[in-house]
Amino acid sequence: METWIKAVLFLSGVTIFLIVILVPLGFHGVEYYEYGFPRSKTTRTVDTSKVYTSGHHYVGLTREFKVFPSDAHLIDLRDVAVFTSNRLEVNIDCSFQYFLRRDDLKLLHDTYDLQYEEILQNNAIDALKGATKDFATEDFGRNRSDIESAMFKAVRLRLGGMCCKRNCEDSSEGCEIGCLDYSQCTIEDKGLFADVKYFQMGYVDIPENVRERNLKTLTQREDGDREVHLQTAQLARVETDRIVAEIENQAEEIAQNATAQSALILSRAEADSRAILEQSHNEGLSKLFNDLNMTSQDQKASLNYIRTLRDHRNVYLGVNFDSLAIRVYGNTGGVPGG
Repeated sequence: METWIKAVLFLSGVTIFLIVILVPLGFHGVEYYEYGFPRSKTTRTVDTSKVYTSGHHYVGLTREFKVFPSDAHLIDLRDVAVFTSNRLEVNIDCSFQYFLRRDDLKLLHDTYDLQYEEILQNNAIDALKGATKDFATEDFGRNRSDIESAMFKAVRLRLGGMCCKRNCEDSSEGCEIGCLDYSQCTIEDKGLFADVKYFQMGYVDIPENVRERNLKTLTQREDGDREVHLQTAQLARVETDRIVAEIENQAEEIAQNATAQSALILSRAEADSRAILEQSHNEGLSKLFNDLNMTSQDQKASLNYIRTLRDHRNVYLGVNFDSLAIRVYGNTGGVPGG
């Protein structure tokens, strides 16, 4: 009995020991930058029913993880020859970053296995060649942003397909315009099972003859613009001279009109002054004649004669008190002396 108990205890201990030793050996890790599928170490068959993410997972002693990168794939392309709408070859440098889709990792594995990188890169280059055919060579210097957007879209469609992201309507980014509902997508609609998130267009090598022609075109355009500006300036000067002449004519007309108005006002004032003076003189003489009680026309004529002589600058009056006569000296200007 004791032997049997010892045997049971021994087997239990061995079993526990084996469990303690072997169970941890059945755990395998997936790094934070990886996806994994369990793979048999003996038959090399891969179980693609579930995609494992970062962490330690129990898959058994006879299995390990076949991993795929879950972080960004950085692709740098140099001297990619593309053709423009005018059938000239242009070499471009560009970079883009793509991520493998977790939901489609099984399809990627079954289609390309781990040899997908070169396939995706070649397809991206082919997409770039088709994206530039609608742009002229000159556009690579003037409309870089439009060309970059067109190439980004072409690469994204080629690698990512036309399907909407799963549950994209509930995400903050929303669904891409024109995409197909995920539930209705076929394998062909999913592209190459990768999402291109970023794209950068780099250096553009335009052929020397094209650069010279573009430079000549730009120079001619600048010369044309310069001629237009010169003609515009000449027209502006002619128009300015016309406006200046018109303003000067208006000013001269206003000045002449003002002078005429001034002369008219002055002549009217002088006439009014003489009229007022003559009226005052007549009223004064009338009052003088009344105050002196002069009624004889001879007396009035004599007084007027004396007043007239007094108003002459070159005439001097003298009174002879012996004869009570007035003597006139100097040039009387036709006025007879007394």
